[in-house]
Amino acid sequence: MISDIKVSVVTPSYKCSECIEELYYRLVKVFEKIGVSYEIIFVNDASPDNDWEIITNITKKDKRVKGVSLSRNFGQHYAIMAGLNFVSGDKIIVMDCDLQDKPEEIEKLYKKSQEGFDVVFGRRCARKDGFHKKLFSKVYHKVYSYFIEVDTDSSIGNFGIYSFQVIKEFNKLKERNRVFPIFINWLGFKTAYIDVIHSERYSGKTAYTFNKLLNLAIDSTISQSNKPLRLSIKFGLALSLTAFLIGLWFVFKYFYFGIGVLGWTSMMVAILFISGLLFANMGLLGLYIGKIFDEVKNRPLYIINEMINFNQE
Repeated sequence: MISDIKVSVVTPSYKCSECIEELYYRLVKVFEKIGVSYEIIFVNDASPDNDWEIITNITKKDKRVKGVSLSRNFGQHYAIMAGLNFVSGDKIIVMDCDLQDKPEEIEKLYKKSQEGFDVVFGRRCARKDGFHKKLFSKVYHKVYSYFIEVDTDSSIGNFGIYSFQVIKEFNKLKERNRVFPIFINWLGFKTAYIDVIHSERYSGKTAYTFNKLLNLAIDSTISQSNKPLRLSIKFGLALSLTAFLIGLWFVFKYFYFGIGVLGWTSMMVAILFISGLLFANMGLLGLYIGKIFDEVKNRPLYIINEMINFNQE
């Protein structure tokens, strides 16, 4: 796409009505200071608040601001993709709308990207999230790193600056289970990390409940790794070998010492234990089959209800 826009900003909005105008004004100041042409793309993820009304009002005053409204709530990472499919800039910034990603830190990211890096992630040196969210994030990244056999960092989020080529390749990935920074890492372009200040939420509460975070962790692990299946096979073989050896021991005791096999309780416990493992393994297989079912349906990842200011170029 031929464009004189140097930087595009994509920010998904959900229950962020009190943050949008503040984010807009601070972004304008940042880009005026840097001295580059820009566009700001707000993606309304079917927020139940008046996010879209505020975005619409801003787009009427400033044609550099563009709005995308999804038909329903598809989720943060789908909203990000919806915005990325319409960027025009040479450099693309992805950031949250709640102002925990400070717009003023963009200058550092932009300068670092000028050194020849295709990807510059903002590393949150001191996260301002709640204790439980930070703890869950650290545990998740440890477990996730183990399953995918690649080190991931809990201090890295969506906030960063990416070349147009990176985003072009990212948009080719059509998997339904999406986690933006993980996909960017998978692409393998030249990457740098720079410490950024992470702020408290400007207003409101996070839309990510514990159940949503847990489901995201399960989905991303299953979509990126088959190691859980391989571990279940190894565990099943180890359990079968253990049972075989125990059986040999009982036979030996019976023939050499005349000791009969006693213990109805222990037998029932063993049966229930094995049955539980079998059901758990069936459930694990079911999760993988369910993800395959979702993929083969090939439904669109998001549906756009309305777009504003995309005919101004």
